[in-house]
Amino acid sequence: MAYPVQRMRRLRAHPALRRLVKETSLSVDDLICPLFIIYGKDKKIPIDSMPGVFQLSVDRLRDEVRDIYALGIPGVLLFGIPEHKDSMGSAAYNDAGVIQRAVREIKKICPELLVITDVCLCEYTDHGHCGVLEGDTSIDNDRTLELLARQAVSHARAGSDMIAPSDMMDGRVGYIRKTLGSEGYTQTPLMSYAAKFCSAFYGPFRDAAHSAPAFGDRKTYQMDPSNAREALNEVKLDIEEGADIVMVKPALAYLDIIRMVKDTFGCPTAAYNVSGEYALVKAAAGRGWINDEAVTMEVLTSIKRAGADIIISYAAKDAARMLGG
Repeated sequence: MAYPVQRMRRLRAHPALRRLVKETSLSVDDLICPLFIIYGKDKKIPIDSMPGVFQLSVDRLRDEVRDIYALGIPGVLLFGIPEHKDSMGSAAYNDAGVIQRAVREIKKICPELLVITDVCLCEYTDHGHCGVLEGDTSIDNDRTLELLARQAVSHARAGSDMIAPSDMMDGRVGYIRKTLGSEGYTQTPLMSYAAKFCSAFYGPFRDAAHSAPAFGDRKTYQMDPSNAREALNEVKLDIEEGADIVMVKPALAYLDIIRMVKDTFGCPTAAYNVSGEYALVKAAAGRGWINDEAVTMEVLTSIKRAGADIIISYAAKDAARMLGG
């Protein structure tokens, strides 16, 4: 049937009808809020490139964590900024490190909140790369695995509810899974950054986490933005190695990858609405060119519609308020 018998606008005429036939529903239950934890005391430092986002010292977490929990957001994803960096990223697996202390503090403040910890060395190395250097410029994949596993165990020991490896080294999920098991953490879930692309959208994050590489780029370990079949191979390997949740990062320029991953594997799928995506919206809204709230909700809904079960976003708190969290 066609017009005039079929009129698609009939079901758009009334707000209640639009609600009844809505195909994709975004919920506060879909959201994870990233936090940047910095060394020192009494620090709440605004990140210029990410309006509304801050670097927080451990002693300033209380109000932030309580706010996130009160909004109904299920969990947080932690990134650490240490005081001292070295070539091996040793602060990453120090049991007294900023993330380890933050995990213990959050668990005291709000034990019900899910605490996810990012596992990578880029924030902790003096060269800014995600692994151990071999020579002057290349990354030693296999030596890096041991340090990532040490970091994961240290996080689990501190009380992390979920480990999220983001480094993109080959074999890291299996190595971390085996090491966690040998230390008695067989029930700790892994959320793998399985398809993490070498994207230009990460700029504000590197500013916030002080993690820009001192030389070169990350093209030898993060994925080429042109590749989709390779993303499926990466996801498949991570699932086989023991990942419980797989992630696509970034989200907006890779909605097709999110859909392919969900359709192919059917497993819990996360997507990271990254710093550059967030900053673009805030910058345009700041100039009065777009409606911040409307665009934010449209962006997050598109990620959910593409197939993401979990959305990590710097706009999580704003979205939760709009959703009535």
